[in-house]
Amino acid sequence: MNRRLAPVFALAALAAVLAGVMAARILGHGSVALVSGTWLPNPRPVAEFHLQDLSGHDFTLQALRGHPTLLFFGFTNCPDVCPTTLATLAQAQRAMPLPGAKVVFVTIDPQRDSAANMSVYLGAFSKDFIGARGDEAGLAPLLKSLGAIAERQRLPDGNYTMDHSATLYLLDTQARLAAVFSPPFKTATLTADLHRIASDASL
Repeated sequence: MNRRLAPVFALAALAAVLAGVMAARILGHGSVALVSGTWLPNPRPVAEFHLQDLSGHDFTLQALRGHPTLLFFGFTNCPDVCPTTLATLAQAQRAMPLPGAKVVFVTIDPQRDSAANMSVYLGAFSKDFIGARGDEAGLAPLLKSLGAIAERQRLPDGNYTMDHSATLYLLDTQARLAAVFSPPFKTATLTADLHRIASDASL
């Protein structure tokens, strides 16, 4: 090889390596194969919203930044889906499959779900779970942004229940939607998926 051309070929080789690394990172972000969910090739921004945490402090999009978040909508009077999902999340969380991840439970029934009720309810599953609540106007942007549904359904006895999306949403450290998980949830499967994300993707 011509000695004059050696530095040129070396630079070209280095550039190729760097390009390969960048391509691998990009492709890796969009190619995480999940058993119980779907990984979004391009994280989707989440709209600003205005809720309160269980201490009465503002809980906005900023509160979801800086760490991965597993977010779930529900209500404390939910007969099956909510307690089952929260129990699964508590079991998965103990295995710490996704370092730094926080679980956030957002009520869709603030009329009955006071901060005190939610604190007791969530505490029965995990002391680390975060609760958030707010009025319809504050919650609507978050529901719409994630494509979630929450509707009040009247019961024959004059009471009501809530129909809602049972999806589990994974947000990245920039509070963007990165993946969605669909029920029914199994602890082993969800834990394995979160381990896979921690190993194969950049949140």
